[in-house]
Amino acid sequence: MIKEKLNKVTHSVRISQAVLSYGVGAMVDFPDQTLVTAAPEMWSKKEPIYDDRFAKFLGVKHFEMPVKIAYSRFPEWYFCPKCRKFQPIDKWIEEYGKLDKKTKYEENDPYMVRHMKCPMCKQELVVSRIVTVCKHGHLNDFPWVEWVHTKNISGQKPICNKPSLKFTTGASSSEGLEGLTVECSSCKARATLKGAFEMNIFKQMDFKCEGHHPFKHKKETCEEYPRAMQRGASSVYFPLTMSSLVIPPYANKLNRQIEESEEFKYCVKQIDDEDTDEEKRDLIKRKFDKWVDKIANGIGKNTDDVKKILADKWLNNNSSNVKTSETDYRYEEYRALTGEISGAKDSDFVRVPMSIEEYNIPHVKSVALIEKARVVNALIGFSRIIPASSKGKGLVCVKDRKTSWYPAYETRGEGIFLEIDPKDIEKWTNYHPEIIERAQILQKHYDESFIGQNHLRVITPKFILLHTLSHLLIKALSFECGYSIASLRERLYYSDEPTDKQMTGIFVYTASGDSEGTLGGLVRQGYPDTFPKIFKKAVNSALRCSNDPICITNKGQGRDALNLAACHACALLPETCCEERNAFLDRGMIVGTFENKRMGFYSDVYAYTNLK
Repeated sequence: MIKEKLNKVTHSVRISQAVLSYGVGAMVDFPDQTLVTAAPEMWSKKEPIYDDRFAKFLGVKHFEMPVKIAYSRFPEWYFCPKCRKFQPIDKWIEEYGKLDKKTKYEENDPYMVRHMKCPMCKQELVVSRIVTVCKHGHLNDFPWVEWVHTKNISGQKPICNKPSLKFTTGASSSEGLEGLTVECSSCKARATLKGAFEMNIFKQMDFKCEGHHPFKHKKETCEEYPRAMQRGASSVYFPLTMSSLVIPPYANKLNRQIEESEEFKYCVKQIDDEDTDEEKRDLIKRKFDKWVDKIANGIGKNTDDVKKILADKWLNNNSSNVKTSETDYRYEEYRALTGEISGAKDSDFVRVPMSIEEYNIPHVKSVALIEKARVVNALIGFSRIIPASSKGKGLVCVKDRKTSWYPAYETRGEGIFLEIDPKDIEKWTNYHPEIIERAQILQKHYDESFIGQNHLRVITPKFILLHTLSHLLIKALSFECGYSIASLRERLYYSDEPTDKQMTGIFVYTASGDSEGTLGGLVRQGYPDTFPKIFKKAVNSALRCSNDPICITNKGQGRDALNLAACHACALLPETCCEERNAFLDRGMIVGTFENKRMGFYSDVYAYTNLK
């Protein structure tokens, strides 16, 4: 494997992109070539991020933020628009190396990293637009050689000894894939791309997946038949990310001071240098007291306080502490947001409780302003063709088994937390059987979807209500708080568990990369003099949609028909805002429908108060 440096200006992405849309295993279209984000073990520079609660939940020691990212070459097939030659990059490099006369610039680029041009024509090379993927997450070049010989226009031919391909366009009357032709100059085999994107085309050819993972330069045995897709198709890469709100005591200032100290980094390096987990544990036990004194002296803090935090980080980090349920995990955050878990004023989590009597918002049990919040977003894995859950089939883990961290980035911001009265939701659900029927429609659509077949889930009216209300609030707040709508995000807290774990909360927050958080524009809108008006606007906005009556009467729209009365004109948000990829939304749950205007949770309170 040969490593070459890329241009920092032309070959760079934002940190959030490197973890989300352009994460490990994704293809990134740069100005001169397309590359795949390499495995995190290959990254040359990264910075540690700590959230012990999140790390224990995911079974790692910590997280790393990408600073200098590595990429792998893929796709490997390029063609010259002038001479129409079409071949893998290693053959282009071979021809490039045979040039008699080279400029100094070309001599310093022996592997065509910065000089992606045809050696003879001096024309910019164009990367292949078509790749193949399989359900196991493999990514391969389209089998051009096999295709042109198997699909030869005059009949199937055996693959010749030295295939040499040319990519041409057909006559002007040919349209679509029939107008694209691949020809072998050696044996004159010739085939169009007609049928290349058919689902079972490779099964008919008896051509199986080559099992390539270009992000880690590894091939595996795979018995799956692949599918051809456009390089930029959305179903080529589905990242699986998880996020965590850092809460007390993990958000306390002392915790952060320890993690940022040079003494702590020195100790962590010594631990990471050990090969096995057993050796790491033995080292910690032998040097724990010495390290506690060293770190406490370095930051000038009380030894006992430092010892307590380090013991939780290093000595108590075992499987019995891991939260196996995501509901349990979120319930800890819910307790912090409702005030059951309190933190210091100088921590990364600052909650200001508000008097609910000053708001007079129906069905809202409590309001809290979160003046400081830190959220860690981690990339766990990815899938292709079908979105996968954390336990679903086809999920490819982004890291090696021995690697003790996941790629992540952290954001700091502010937010507004609402707790909806669960008793009111229960009364509403029991009084209107129609809403259960609407939820069952979405449940049926979900069960029939690709992801629903691999990940069981119950869709309840409570969840649809909270999710739709969250979207409406984000839209209304974006007009008032000064942030663009794409800067706001939701975090939903709900469960149908027993009473002691019941959650009915919405956390709308904004996050940025600044260490001091944001400027208070969102929190200001949460005060009693402004928020009730915004809340009323949000609910009343659900009454009308420019696509009505089609939208409000719809029985399934959006991705996999997972929305009812919700479309881009009324309830959908940029996907960065939504936890559920803009699914499970229904305005009917909020304000009712044409057929039953009293059905909505807020029908009689705001939307239809003048109706008799």
